[in-house]
Amino acid sequence: MSSEPRLPFRARIGRPSDLAAIESTFDRARTGEWAVRLAARDATLWSNDPEVQEKIANRLGWLDAPEHFTTEIPSLEAFGESPVTGAATRVTDFVVAGMGGSSLAPEVLARAFADITDWGKARICDSTDPEAVRSAVAGLKPESSYYLLASKSGTTTETLSFAAFAHELNQEQLSASGSTQEVTANFAAISDPSPCVDGITKVVDTSRLFLNPADIGGRYSALSFVGLVPAALLGIDLDPLLASGSAAIAQSRDPEPAGNHALALGCIMGALAREGRDKMTLIVDEPIDGFGAWAEQLVAESTGKHGVGVVPVDGEPLGAVSTYGDDRLFVRITLDGGVAPRCADGTAVDARLDALAAAGHPVVEWTLNDRIDLGGEFVRWEVATAFAGAVLNINPFDEPNVTESKTNTANVLAELATKGALPELPAKCTVDGLQIWADDTLPAAFADDAERLIAGQLDRLGANGYIGIQAYIASTPARTAALTKLRLALRDATGRATTVGIGPRFLHSTGQLHKGGAPIGWFLQIVAGHPRDLTIPGRPYSFGQLIDAQALGDVRSLADHGLPVLRVHLGDDPDAGLTRLTALIERVLAVR
Repeated sequence: MSSEPRLPFRARIGRPSDLAAIESTFDRARTGEWAVRLAARDATLWSNDPEVQEKIANRLGWLDAPEHFTTEIPSLEAFGESPVTGAATRVTDFVVAGMGGSSLAPEVLARAFADITDWGKARICDSTDPEAVRSAVAGLKPESSYYLLASKSGTTTETLSFAAFAHELNQEQLSASGSTQEVTANFAAISDPSPCVDGITKVVDTSRLFLNPADIGGRYSALSFVGLVPAALLGIDLDPLLASGSAAIAQSRDPEPAGNHALALGCIMGALAREGRDKMTLIVDEPIDGFGAWAEQLVAESTGKHGVGVVPVDGEPLGAVSTYGDDRLFVRITLDGGVAPRCADGTAVDARLDALAAAGHPVVEWTLNDRIDLGGEFVRWEVATAFAGAVLNINPFDEPNVTESKTNTANVLAELATKGALPELPAKCTVDGLQIWADDTLPAAFADDAERLIAGQLDRLGANGYIGIQAYIASTPARTAALTKLRLALRDATGRATTVGIGPRFLHSTGQLHKGGAPIGWFLQIVAGHPRDLTIPGRPYSFGQLIDAQALGDVRSLADHGLPVLRVHLGDDPDAGLTRLTALIERVLAVR
């Protein structure tokens, strides 16, 4: 096997041990007939336990999605033309309220096809931050807007809280305008059949129900109603989108990695993770760059369990070759006519990847001819991730640790109900208006000295670790830039991969990896005040209290796993607080 094996994409694998591991895994896939068994829905591909096999068998409906939903195209197109019954025109704006795969797939499509004119524009609400919720509904009017409420289980707290808020807001707007339109006309639910969908309809009466097959898991649902209903409102041509997915399914049946893109990718991901290259950096062209966040949640939640996993790294600009250790795999997805991202220092990405490959880092890359081929790319990664699960000997369709933070959040909210206030984590020190807390593994002498506290906590970052920044604040372009500056400072000083998750959305994606994957994460939790909070109709807590409870619940979960956690409260001005925090950490890194 050469450094550029014969595959459906370009693969530059320089280290002999990496090449040997990949070849061995290819042989395992061939002799084990993995492609044939996946097509046959053979659950023994992942487990010998009959109970686990039965559960897996009930999570493989995504393999039929492109063909199944092709029959739904006429009704979806009719809905996209006029979702509000009797309306003369299409909606101008619509909100997708969902978490994890229920929001990320629509976000990929909305960004990729943002230039389609005279159709609806999507807003994504996958946050409980009051500022984010307020932004999601700003300027919307009932006569020209629509709400898609997506929850597979029908019990997603974030989605149901937003649903109650949006329903009351619409009712108030209709009453104020004197309109006779029913408030239900502006809402649709995307869920599994009853009893799941009942969880949504008990909160909000909807004009339309889109019921997915129950055997399609949330993160494998991109080409189900979860992605297709928003696509219809965006004006995307559904025929070629689903045809692209069907073509990817057909290719995934090829038993040879040389002709099976998904099988080759899954084997490479899994084999290199077992070799220690378990940090997978994604570099994707605009305007399909939102795909990185979708792939991140798919790979992290599917592979991060039982002490193993692939750590996907999205949105981290490439640094100098000397920045990286031997724990990376680089995946480059280009688009004909797309715009390549730039490296942190302004260097062209592909030139830097050439240098990384020359230095022995594995680089795989391929090109999409058209953004409509995202249909096939969704499928390709779903199949590849399933195969990576087989390599890692785990079930890629469950999420055993996700409930931990949910349970801890519920416990925190119970304390609020009992005591009238959320529990507090007393700051160990305060500096520049930042309140800093760390778990209790550091010496007491580190308290009241912010720089020493941060340096001591950084000393707990392992040689093969990664840094997870968890920002429980509303996302804005300015904050994305600030968080990128912060992550690059940490990456360049430590040589460790960095991830950034916006809370609470990351709890439904990378949260599983943090708790269930290899215990190598180092976490920086960022929270802020809520000077303009919002109430949640029918709930005994506000949005601000809910997101605070979610942050506290996750801190407790991470600490229970013995993982290093540094928590920083930015105060009531997140933008100014991020600037101060970055300056503080840069001072620490400069003398560390």
